[in-house]
Amino acid sequence: MTLLSGVKPAALALPFGILTLICLMIVPTPALLLDVFFVLNIALSVAILMAAMNAEKPLDFSAFPSVLLFATLLRLALNVASTRVVLVSGHEGGAAAGHVIEAFGAFLVGGNFAVGLFVFMILMIINMVVVTKGAGRVSEVSARFTLDALPGKQMAIDADLAAGLLTADEAKARRREVATEADFYGSMDGASKFVKGDAIAALLILGVNIIAGFCLGMISHGLSAGEAAEKYITLAVGDALVAQVPSLLLSIAAAVIVTRVSDSRDLAGQIGGQLANPGTWLPVAVILTAIGVIPAMPQTIFLPAAGLAFWLWHALSKRAARPPVTVEEVQEPADPGRVVLADVSDHTLVTIELGYGLVHLVDERRGSPLVARVTGVRKQLSQGFGFVLPQFRVRDSFDIAPNDYRILLGGVPLGGGMIRPDRILAIDAGEVREDHKLTGDPGIDPSFGCPALWIDPAQRDHAIAEGFLTVDASTVIATQLNQLLGERPQALLGPDEVRAILDAVKEHASGLVETVYPHPLSLAALTRLLRALLEDGIPIGHPLPILSALSLAVQQTQDHERLVEMLRAELGALLVGRICAPGERLPVLTLDAQLEAAIVQGLTDPATGQPVVEPELARSIGEHIAALVAQRGAHAPPLALVVQPRARRTLAALLKLRAPSVLVLSIAELPVSQPIEVISVIGAPPPLPSLPEPESLAA
Repeated sequence: MTLLSGVKPAALALPFGILTLICLMIVPTPALLLDVFFVLNIALSVAILMAAMNAEKPLDFSAFPSVLLFATLLRLALNVASTRVVLVSGHEGGAAAGHVIEAFGAFLVGGNFAVGLFVFMILMIINMVVVTKGAGRVSEVSARFTLDALPGKQMAIDADLAAGLLTADEAKARRREVATEADFYGSMDGASKFVKGDAIAALLILGVNIIAGFCLGMISHGLSAGEAAEKYITLAVGDALVAQVPSLLLSIAAAVIVTRVSDSRDLAGQIGGQLANPGTWLPVAVILTAIGVIPAMPQTIFLPAAGLAFWLWHALSKRAARPPVTVEEVQEPADPGRVVLADVSDHTLVTIELGYGLVHLVDERRGSPLVARVTGVRKQLSQGFGFVLPQFRVRDSFDIAPNDYRILLGGVPLGGGMIRPDRILAIDAGEVREDHKLTGDPGIDPSFGCPALWIDPAQRDHAIAEGFLTVDASTVIATQLNQLLGERPQALLGPDEVRAILDAVKEHASGLVETVYPHPLSLAALTRLLRALLEDGIPIGHPLPILSALSLAVQQTQDHERLVEMLRAELGALLVGRICAPGERLPVLTLDAQLEAAIVQGLTDPATGQPVVEPELARSIGEHIAALVAQRGAHAPPLALVVQPRARRTLAALLKLRAPSVLVLSIAELPVSQPIEVISVIGAPPPLPSLPEPESLAA
């Protein structure tokens, strides 16, 4: 009991069955036990045939090749055992070999061994020439086509997975199904040879039984030729028929399996559903009626059959005319704020691609940590920009490394990096002690480029105590997503978002919207204008003052550049309020008068009409302002460069890369009541050194 305590009973069934087959071939078997095994063999063959017919698709009975092998071995073992009984005890009469063999030999063939031989030969021809040969050919062709189509199916699964149509688990299941299908048809191609070999073996065994029984009856038991033929050949034919009937059932089952086409119904339902077309039975009824009216034909058979065909056509026509019963599906309400892999589509603007090693970050069974972070970023950016951002798409990609990710905007990569999903990123933001004892794999924060360490989650408290900023893998992706999209609000605003803003304003100020849209500005012109404001750092979360200023500006001009400048002048207080608290003095930089005049009156871009700054002068101005920003430190209030209106756009583009924290304003945009403090004048000559006093010279 101790040795078998850990073994399941089902695991012992197969070894026990194989041992039983060996015993049947070697150990003499009583006739009663042989009858039991013959009945079990027939029952097993019928069960296999029913399982093959009820399968919806061939792979539902993927164990068929192995089952066919063991069923064939069982039948061959019974042939060996029955041959021993027939040759040893056949002279005693039909019951000596068992009642099953006696019944097949006496009842089915009427006790006439010649009739039995012909019946057996007919069954052999049906089995070998028709069923087995056809099933073997279908198996061979199916195996060849399945193997040829295997690479294409694998590529289709990879394409669906890369497009986000399948999850990683679904792709694994599909690949496993494709591989199982190829193995199944390959096995069926070989298993069909078992059936063919079994039929040949049955023919040889019958010949051996007839010859050996005839000889043994006359030599060993003193029977005459007629008596030996009556006893032994009848038993041999009965034995052959007992084995041939299950063999034919298994051949039919093999043919059913390999000729099945995948369908949601079993074989009976599939055939019945496809023969239930009313147009099929009307020609049958007409042809049977035409044959039945011929005088030489038996009208008592053909005409009732024609009537039955007419009845089938009428009944099926009435059923087809009935309207189909529709069942309404109850769908659960979707959460519009939740971003999951199933909700996104190919039309999304922002895409986050994950290596296959990061797919579990969007797995609902693990809490979908990345989905929650991305949703938070989307809501935060929507509040900051003033419009609802379109949904983001999260998908896996085989074009990048397993632990890499990539952020795309309109199909163009903006950034990405490598993360360790099972670890925590400890970022050195400048407050870490020099003698810290934290250990981990070195890395870089992809958002701000700070040095960092990938550490075990258990070291998180230690890292915080040493001054590190700790974030998990999902937060790393969400932080960089927030940073990259926060720099490009204008790229996320489209006509649909602008229309949503206008529809919301219409509920409270419909007249204000009518002064701007759709005349004199179209939706495209209004979208371009609002995108220009976002590019200049002006949020559109409060559309009423923007539309009020725009309704006044469009009375003077509809030129895009002029409208932007006029709106900025009206929204000057909003611009200054971004970097200066109310009542405080605004730190200001200005250009020397001669330098500013040289820029304004210098070269201009013929395409835009904006001034062009010479490269050397642009570099000098940018380095000077960047140095002033660095001298003030990271915690000092931001600076504002105040210039003439014509030079504002050019200098804003110049400083966007060299000193992005500096706000470039035109004089018209600076509120009259705003107190200022001039920090420096760019391009002014250095002050002359002061002369010493006379007393100092005398000394």
